[in-house]
Amino acid sequence: MIINTQHKAYMYKNAVANLEGYLCPEIREIIGRIPQDVKDTLEEIRLRVDRPLMIYGNNEDFFINRNGQLLKEIKGSHKITRRNIENTLQFITNYSVYSVEEELKRGYITIEGGHRVGVVGKVLYDNYGIKTIKDITGLNIRISREKLGVASSVLRFLINSKGEFMNTLIISPPQCGKTTLLRDIIKNLSNGVTTLKLKGLKVGLVDERSEIAACFQGIPQNDLGNRTDILDACPKPQGMMMLIRAMSPEVIATDEIGKEEDSRAIQEALLAGIKLITTVHGSSLEDILSRKVIGQLVKEGVFERLILMSNRKGVGTIEKVLDGHSFEDLLGKPIENKVVG
Repeated sequence: MIINTQHKAYMYKNAVANLEGYLCPEIREIIGRIPQDVKDTLEEIRLRVDRPLMIYGNNEDFFINRNGQLLKEIKGSHKITRRNIENTLQFITNYSVYSVEEELKRGYITIEGGHRVGVVGKVLYDNYGIKTIKDITGLNIRISREKLGVASSVLRFLINSKGEFMNTLIISPPQCGKTTLLRDIIKNLSNGVTTLKLKGLKVGLVDERSEIAACFQGIPQNDLGNRTDILDACPKPQGMMMLIRAMSPEVIATDEIGKEEDSRAIQEALLAGIKLITTVHGSSLEDILSRKVIGQLVKEGVFERLILMSNRKGVGTIEKVLDGHSFEDLLGKPIENKVVG
């Protein structure tokens, strides 16, 4: 699918309008009345039974009244009913909840445009694990916006003088833009960066939570470059081994490592001469070093570059880019990572 820059910008700005059709009519009208400047930075729409309609963006959440006005207090806000959630779920699943049962097992549904709908309710088990979720009481609609150029400020630190990519770990607290940064780095690695003497590389992505590529009916909704192969909704250890054996990747990308089996798969990739880029939740280098699995990998110097992120100067702030051996800060000062839609 070819999408030019102007069309991407349009999709970015109109992300909320594009997903309003998945909301039940009552909630759709209310969200439609929210000021456009708020919609442009909106990250989440939250529906909880017998609780107020809420939105989240720019590190703030608000209650919403029937006129689309933002409130800091609950008084006057619109209360979500069970029917609101049931009707919205019918729109999201095209009137067939059974068709998304496999996704419901994971607690979310991905819809066209890459938007993700988190689901909570009564979890049903069988002998094989989680069977489905029923009596749904809450939906969290996470708005997907593909942000262009967020990797431009750090790419030069990740490519050596020979034009080779260096193993990279992105360290970040939740909701600070690590997946967005990872996505843009993957795209650049896949397409190549002439100014850094980086040729396009074959990238194998294990997208366990369907967050990076945001596949809808198997098609990635985000542009991850021309040489990227995607295993969607696949456990990381198994996916990494599948890619190594079948797709001859030059780089393997994943999100949120930390388990013992992740470490074993990483070692297999290194033995095969494959480069790595991945992320981990953490607040500091010290936090990461204190953990058993990821801490050991960092101490062993597996990752040649460590990117530390925060939201201190806005979502996507790059605090440091560390050399993976000396832990020297190569960046010098934090970057407030402005993005382009």
